[in-house]
Amino acid sequence: MSLIDALNWRYAVKKMNGQPVEQEKVDKIVAAAHLAPTSSGLQPFKVIVVTNQELKEKIAPIAYNQSQIIDSSHLLIFAANENYTEEGIDAVFTRMNAERGLPQEGTDAYKAQLKGMILSRSAEENFNHAARQAYIGFGVAIAEAALLKVDATPMEGFNGPALDELLGLDKKGLKSVTLLPLGHRDEAGDWLVNLKKVRSPKEEFVIELN
Repeated sequence: MSLIDALNWRYAVKKMNGQPVEQEKVDKIVAAAHLAPTSSGLQPFKVIVVTNQELKEKIAPIAYNQSQIIDSSHLLIFAANENYTEEGIDAVFTRMNAERGLPQEGTDAYKAQLKGMILSRSAEENFNHAARQAYIGFGVAIAEAALLKVDATPMEGFNGPALDELLGLDKKGLKSVTLLPLGHRDEAGDWLVNLKKVRSPKEEFVIELN
């Protein structure tokens, strides 16, 4: 199945049937998010995988009791770094150079330029930047799930601070950004399952500058 076919197959599932998704497929979806491009390769976000049913039931009211939270097989939480730090940037380049067999000093000039730009910004600006990187991984995970015929429901409707407190994300320097329940659609109980996918006309969506 092509990516276009997969994206035509997928939709934001409103009702899941509670059946498990094969761990191999979940691993591939998480791997896709892990391989997603990020600015300067900094990967300023984490993916938290929740399978514990009791924990999902605690998360559900934080996400306005959307049933997909409880009925999902796996709940992925995308959490962005609250801020960038000099130590964090250094760690990325140290690992990158070591794995590529390059001298550490080879990237010093670029690293200094990057630090000068990033560390001069406010924490709010840096969190917003990190959150945008998390969204790239989020989108790639959704696409991979569709290719694997795993249903997913992209969610922004939840109380971020409450979820962060529940999971202790503040102690890890993280803030939750988006949720992605993974599972299988309940074709008998989902009102959206057979409705036509609707997007704006291509001629309105695409602006061509020749």
